Amino acid sequence: MKYPTVLLNKSVKLSVLFSFVLLLGSCSQRDESPEGATGAGVLSGVVSLDGSSTVFPISEAVAEEFLSVAPRVRVTVGVSGTGGGFKKFLAQETDINDASRAIKESEAIIAEANGITYLEIPVAFDGLSVVINSNNDWVDSLTVAELQKIWQPGSTVDSWDDIRPEWPSEPLRLYGPGTDSGTFDYFTETINGESGASRPDYTASEDDNVLVQGISGDPYAMGFFGYAYYIENRDKLKVVPIDGGNGPVIPTTTTINDGSYIPLSRPIFIYLNSASLARPEVSAFVDFYTDNAAILASEVGYIALPDDMYQESRDKVSAF
Repeated sequence: MKYPTVLLNKSVKLSVLFSFVLLLGSCSQRDESPEGATGAGVLSGVVSLDGSSTVFPISEAVAEEFLSVAPRVRVTVGVSGTGGGFKKFLAQETDINDASRAIKESEAIIAEANGITYLEIPVAFDGLSVVINSNNDWVDSLTVAELQKIWQPGSTVDSWDDIRPEWPSEPLRLYGPGTDSGTFDYFTETINGESGASRPDYTASEDDNVLVQGISGDPYAMGFFGYAYYIENRDKLKVVPIDGGNGPVIPTTTTINDGSYIPLSRPIFIYLNSASLARPEVSAFVDFYTDNAAILASEVGYIALPDDMYQESRDKVSAF
């Protein structure tokens, strides 16, 4: 199923504004204070998000559009990686955590110990993208086994010809997310069989733009990050087709959505502190997020979920 990119034009924004007025009524059912039902013009407060750099473009887009209907609500969106974001979320320093992986069992235990109940809301599909410098003319694809050979702990791959002997005898310089990143967790678990299992000698950053700059400036570089950052920088980078067992496949809207881009397709999430939903500004923002995630995820380079998944999320939020 293909979901086209749709711009938030004037008619869509008017529709969004109308939906926003309607959702304020539901917010008032969760919070009896008068502010919860007085309308967008007087709704105020702060909504705080942190976490995944992969999810950041979606949350940032939602926050910007939300400002047009609730100008007195300040929405802050931080980027400290999925793990770093969960640390703040579990310390109740934020209302929402952007996450490019599911919550870990160890994190769920901390949430229970701290009396935090939460909702997991999928917001889009992502195809984790392996990228190389645009001047690289020898790599046509990589297998999952080759990715493991490159990235596994104790890897002895130091030059390109260590991967395939016909490739150049030039140093391989690797770039990737830091250890607080959900993308790092997902990649290492999927490729190396254990979350966090990776060779340490690579250039790491929680800021994907830093990785883009490094790879685009080095002809012998390789790295990985979320699909949206590849799409945004495809004039500077090449994406590598990945052979998951059925031949090389590149990440596209179609291959990520239909599951043929394996094994690096995945859902990405926001996690909500259910106690924060008692505040009308948070409740309104979350409703706005789930109503507009499909459009805005597509705009920033991700793939929208099926409509019934967004409806399921709206139903979960309403139940609180």
